[in-house]
Amino acid sequence: MTVLLVDFIDQLFTNPALVVTTILTLGVILVNGWTDAPNAIATCVSTRSMGPKAAILMAAVFNFFGVFIMTIFNATVAQTIYNMVDFGGNSGDALVALCAAMFAIVLWATAAWWFGIPTSESHALIAGISGAAIALQGGMSGINPGEWVKVIYGLVLSTCMGFGAGWIVVKAIEKIFARADRRKTYFVFKNAQVAGAAGMAFMHGAQDGQKFMGVFLLGIFLSQGNSNVTEFQIPIWLMVLCSVIMALGTSIGGYRIIKSVGMDMVKLEKHQGFSADLAAVLCLFTASIFGLPVSTTHTKTTSIMGVGAAKRLSSVNWGVVREMVSAWILTFPGCGLIGFLMTWLFMKIF
Repeated sequence: MTVLLVDFIDQLFTNPALVVTTILTLGVILVNGWTDAPNAIATCVSTRSMGPKAAILMAAVFNFFGVFIMTIFNATVAQTIYNMVDFGGNSGDALVALCAAMFAIVLWATAAWWFGIPTSESHALIAGISGAAIALQGGMSGINPGEWVKVIYGLVLSTCMGFGAGWIVVKAIEKIFARADRRKTYFVFKNAQVAGAAGMAFMHGAQDGQKFMGVFLLGIFLSQGNSNVTEFQIPIWLMVLCSVIMALGTSIGGYRIIKSVGMDMVKLEKHQGFSADLAAVLCLFTASIFGLPVSTTHTKTTSIMGVGAAKRLSSVNWGVVREMVSAWILTFPGCGLIGFLMTWLFMKIF
């Protein structure tokens, strides 16, 4: 099942529930642009390989390519998010719960953005809709454990593999270029850094774009009264819309996260920035091939930590790392609880 653009626009004029759902979902995607998309270009900007405006434009383009190309070959990530929870057979109540979850995610992510902490929108999304499903179903029957376990696998992969890959890649690059003239390698790694950032933006679209489009389609189907849709195709117009909204969010507030990840946590040289990007791209590509919904934030930041630690442990600002890890740990219970409470409140009001 899919949704044509002309049908979607027609329904917006006749279905108020769809209007509310669309606004909230686009709000979540916009916040994702604030908090997650900047990670893709953080190292590229911090090493001055690209200016912020050019990097944001590049991120928007490659976000779209990531969404489009990866969805054609493997849309498993979107399907996993779509099937992770069960809102029950009542499409009206399910839509209210989904809207509550989106509202909770916006609250959580906006607070994190204000403090410049790169929380994972992927995990906020998962926690928010899970808390909403538990509130609606009155227990854990609203959770699909078979799909949820993929999140756990992805969490371990994005954290451990990101750090390890960052350490290994930068060591390998330094070994290969050990005898090279530093002045000659400057432009090599400057261009490589741009390519690495493009690859990160591509994989961000492949991962996060699919997650949010899966939720977007869920909202559309529920607003139409269809609560039993199990198979769907992601339309091209939705891919474009998702990419544009993400880019808008990055242009509005992305510099806070770029500063925290690319400047405050570790001071990177160009070859180190490229190493972090390459390591993160390899991890994200592996996860996408296997359909695991991993966090692009965790993967990128842990790869940067691995690159910094490869030089020496003191190269990493562990105070900033502690703030990030604390936010990561709190995301599941924190955003899940807000989603639960918002659903309870929305059900009382509506």
